[in-house]
Amino acid sequence: MHNVSINLLDATPRPVVAIRTDYPYGTQLAWHSHRRAQLLYGAPGVMKVSTEHGSWVVPQQSAVWIPADMPHKVVMLGVSTRSLYIEPSAVPRNGEQCEVLAIPPLLRQLLLDAVDVPLEYAPSGRDGALVGLMMHEIARAPTLPLHIPFPRQPGLTKLCQAFLQQPNIHIHPAHWAQVLHISERTFSRQFRAETGMSFLQWRQRACVVLALSRLATGEPVTTVALDMGYDSPAAFSTMFRKMLGQPPSTFGHLTGVVSNISR
Repeated sequence: MHNVSINLLDATPRPVVAIRTDYPYGTQLAWHSHRRAQLLYGAPGVMKVSTEHGSWVVPQQSAVWIPADMPHKVVMLGVSTRSLYIEPSAVPRNGEQCEVLAIPPLLRQLLLDAVDVPLEYAPSGRDGALVGLMMHEIARAPTLPLHIPFPRQPGLTKLCQAFLQQPNIHIHPAHWAQVLHISERTFSRQFRAETGMSFLQWRQRACVVLALSRLATGEPVTTVALDMGYDSPAAFSTMFRKMLGQPPSTFGHLTGVVSNISR
């Protein structure tokens, strides 16, 4: 199906509904949720997905897994999507949060073919087999470390959101502790409890994920690195490669994530 709302097809008596949708650059989908789980795959373009729990950047040729009934919003940067809407009883992944998934070549081709499958496909025929194989491939797709978790504590959340607007790799935890009027030790303990990672780990991941979205739209590595406070493009590239296994130049001009990156 092409450019049709899932709301019109949700009652389809099949475990999976596949829809292709083309979005103009900069399209923003306001807060919404789906009764079915969703695998949202972007062929060209970049997506930014947010929930109350965090933010995810989804480069081209990767996908985001969105659990059933999860409120989320999306920004589409030149994206043509292939979405699978999956009945809760048939979901192939068990996580309760969104995940960015690397999409290997086989799954990519299956997703491209799925949108041309009849809406009420024959479960025991070729189309049913294609859908079944997609579910197996989604279950084994590796997760990419492209999630910026948000803490629940309001003071920490406000600081994190401000950081995402103006990221700086040199921001020190002592500064945030001072803003919150607590000791650095207490701050570090609270931050890890709220986000599941240390402040330094969170700061590095946030910078990489935000840089990725800028690189994918063609911004030069040097500009991105210096804007984020790195001492040199080389220092930024070293950190980027350490985290994602590839240099930042790989992700320029909507190149996307290759299938051999795993968490």
